[in-house]
Amino acid sequence: MVGTGARELIVAEYRVTGLSPDVIAELVAEVGALWHEQHQDRLTARPRWRAVGAGAKHKFVFVYRLLATLVSLRHGTTHDVLAC
Repeated sequence: MVGTGARELIVAEYRVTGLSPDVIAELVAEVGALWHEQHQDRLTARPRWRAVGAGAKHKFVFVYRLLATLVSLRHGTTHDVLAC
């Protein structure tokens, strides 16, 4: 998992994502709430055997998913590189 220092470096370094920290913060604010709402709708959309949230927890929170997507789109990296 990415540490706080590494996350701050990725966000601060324009060459990694191609976006300024302000733009990334706006993306998180605008898209984060929509992603969370869609995720919750997906979880409750079908009948379940177990309660929502009873399974394995996500290893990546929304911010990490967004950063991985931005790096992947900018550099065309493989999943192995993103995992590092």
